[in-house]
Amino acid sequence: MPQKQQIKTFILQNFLFSDDPSAVGDQDSLIQGGIIDSTGIHELVFFLEDAFKLQIAAEEMTPANFDSIQTVDAFVSRKLAVVV
Repeated sequence: MPQKQQIKTFILQNFLFSDDPSAVGDQDSLIQGGIIDSTGIHELVFFLEDAFKLQIAAEEMTPANFDSIQTVDAFVSRKLAVVV
């Protein structure tokens, strides 16, 4: 499954309790939209670390990296580019 799809599926199933991909758009704000809060960001970070074998530092847990599916995907891509 492509990276962005894995991220979206996790968000849909764990925060919206849905399998409907139209429930949230890739550019929709997860934070301002009330989909995830600070606890949700931690859950998302644990998922990303496990699924993509990443180490995410505390200073990287900013809204800019986790505000939408698109920004999470871009963040993971940057992290993976450094790991390789």
